Amino acid sequence: MDSFEINKIIAAVLLTALIVIGIGKFTDILFHIEKPKESAYKVEGLETSVAKTSSSSEIKEVEKVNIGQLLALGDLVHGEKVFKKCSACHMIASGGKNMIGPNLWSVIGRTAGSVTDYKYSKAMVAYGKEWTFEEMNSYLIKPQAYVKGTKMAFAGLRKEKDRASVILFMNSKSNSPKPLP
Repeated sequence: MDSFEINKIIAAVLLTALIVIGIGKFTDILFHIEKPKESAYKVEGLETSVAKTSSSSEIKEVEKVNIGQLLALGDLVHGEKVFKKCSACHMIASGGKNMIGPNLWSVIGRTAGSVTDYKYSKAMVAYGKEWTFEEMNSYLIKPQAYVKGTKMAFAGLRKEKDRASVILFMNSKSNSPKPLP
């Protein structure tokens, strides 16, 4: 094969890709679908409320979840498996050392940004709330969106069962686990 034939093959592949993309764009214009303003299916236990953030006058939406129902979805064995994602940066052992992130032993019930020998981001120190089941659930959905400016570069846990299981697992790793709601 000479270079002219290779150029023809590459051109054919690129032209095919452009045609496929073009057809997709054309059908999007041709068949416009209007999305409903309200969800047709309501999930029990979830409510959307509006809350003001303390650092600015922005309004952010917060999903209020019945934490008891959410934690009922989780189990410790599954939480230990899902926590392996976290163990790349966090240790969860009594007297354990801080890694990239702080040691998470007894994190449920502890004030955010309070481990003395760990350098937190300014945003986490300013956040300063207690890690309750509800706070941890909201934080684990998408940490960087929940505490703007945190240095935790984790995408989050989208699945409710994963979050519930990790929260149960972290609560069990404590000298005095908090009672479940």
